Amino acid sequence: MIRRYATNSDGVRARLGAPRRYAYGPTPIEGLDVYPTKRANAPINVFVHGGAWRTGVAKDNAFPAELFVHAGAHYVVPDFVGVEDVGGSLMPMAEQVRRAVAWVYRNAHTFGGDLNRLYVSGFSSGGHLAGVVLTTDWAREFNLPADTVKGGLCGSGMFDLKPVRLSARSRYVKFTDEMEQALSPQRHLDKLNAPLVVAYGTFETPEFQRQSRDFAAAVKAAGKPVQLLVGEGYNHFEMFETLASPYGLLGRAALEQMKLAHG
Repeated sequence: MIRRYATNSDGVRARLGAPRRYAYGPTPIEGLDVYPTKRANAPINVFVHGGAWRTGVAKDNAFPAELFVHAGAHYVVPDFVGVEDVGGSLMPMAEQVRRAVAWVYRNAHTFGGDLNRLYVSGFSSGGHLAGVVLTTDWAREFNLPADTVKGGLCGSGMFDLKPVRLSARSRYVKFTDEMEQALSPQRHLDKLNAPLVVAYGTFETPEFQRQSRDFAAAVKAAGKPVQLLVGEGYNHFEMFETLASPYGLLGRAALEQMKLAHG
C-alpha cells in the first residue's frame, strides 16, 4: 500500500506538474510542497502525512493533490523530521508542523492562497499531528489569530498519548510525561477554534477506532463542532486512499468542509 501511495503520487505529478518547493525553516528537511490550483485567491489545505512518526515524505503523499487542485484549492504537504532522527522525541516534528502551517498563513499570497481559508488535514500519525496543530495557541506561540486554521480533518489518529505509551511504539518513541501532556490534543480542547471532522474505518485496530470515537465525543462534550465519520469495511490504509476521491469518505468530507463544489 505504501508503494502504491508513492506510485500514485508520481502519476499525479505527471499530470499536474512538479510542485513549488518552499522552505519554512532553516534546516534541509524544513520544506513544503505546494500543488497550486489555477483559481485566484484560493483556499488551502495543508496535509500532514503519516508513517508512525518514523517514515514518510511529502513527495509520496501527493496523490490527494488532484482532488483539491481540480476543486479550486491549493494542496500543501510539509516535510518534517522522523522521531528516530531526533532521539525519540515527538516535540521537534510537532513544532515543525506548526511552523509550516504558520509559514503558509503568512506567505499564502506568494502562491495565490487565501490566508483566511486555511484548513489542515492529516492521517494516522499525521492525524495526531493535525490534532496538535488544531489545538495550538496561535496567538501566544506565533502572534497569529486564534482562528488561523478554519477547519480540520483528522483521519485515524491518536489523540491521547497515554495508551500509546503502553504500545509497541514506545520502543522508538521516548515518551515523557511532559510530551504526553503537551502533545495529547484531547487535553487541549480549550484551544480548538475550528470545526473538526474525525474519521476511522471499521477494519482498523480497536485502538484506532476507540481513539477517534473518544476524541470526537470529547470535542462534542466541550460544545465545539465535530463530525464523526465511520468507514464501514475500510482498513487503515484504504481509509487514507478515500481522501483522493471526491466520492470517497475523506475526500467528500474535506471538500464539504472547505465549501468547495464537487460532483
